[in-house]
Amino acid sequence: MGPRTIEYAADGRMAGNRTSEAAGRERLPQKRLPPGQYVSHEWPVLHYGPVPKFDPDTWDLQVFGATASGQEHRWGWEDFSALRRRVLVADLHCVTKFSVLDNEWEGVPASVLLELAPPEPGVTHVMVWAEYGYSANMRLSDFAADHTLFAIHRNGERLAPEHGYPVRLVVPHLYAWKSVKWARGVEYAVGEPRGFWEERGYHKIADPWREQRYAYQELTGEDT
Repeated sequence: MGPRTIEYAADGRMAGNRTSEAAGRERLPQKRLPPGQYVSHEWPVLHYGPVPKFDPDTWDLQVFGATASGQEHRWGWEDFSALRRRVLVADLHCVTKFSVLDNEWEGVPASVLLELAPPEPGVTHVMVWAEYGYSANMRLSDFAADHTLFAIHRNGERLAPEHGYPVRLVVPHLYAWKSVKWARGVEYAVGEPRGFWEERGYHKIADPWREQRYAYQELTGEDT
């Protein structure tokens, strides 16, 4: 099941809250789960490095690189919080093989940033940067997808610090390491860079439906 928009939020909050179920595994039909995945009723915490502290007075999100204007764009926390938001329901698929289904994400669509800070015509990829220099690359088409957003809330509550508070990129059609926690910047690239995990042996595209987990699979030519 693909992502689905359920509403546009005018005030930046979602209605309702979801009570977590007991931990466990569940098998769903293949059409719902990508190959090799199982359902988890908990949301495990997996990340590299410490959890950063958030200071709204110094936090910002930057868009830079090959921008159409040639200028860097920047939003402080107050300005970013005022941008148009979207609420959608989408699954999260981790490369370690667990999937968390029917997450209600709320945040700023990546398309909003693309409108406010458009890339040069030749841009094909983006590098998303986070705290402590973490990065993940993706195709511009993946970043620009309707359901890609910079999430602030999940299931009616602000993200927990260990899950990316204050802002986490969500790219639900790719493995979750592309859904960068503690996002701080987007770099437009004319070329194909590799991010933190991609340089350490993970697939440059990371499509869970094609089970693109590791870089050696790129040698098959089935990487587009």
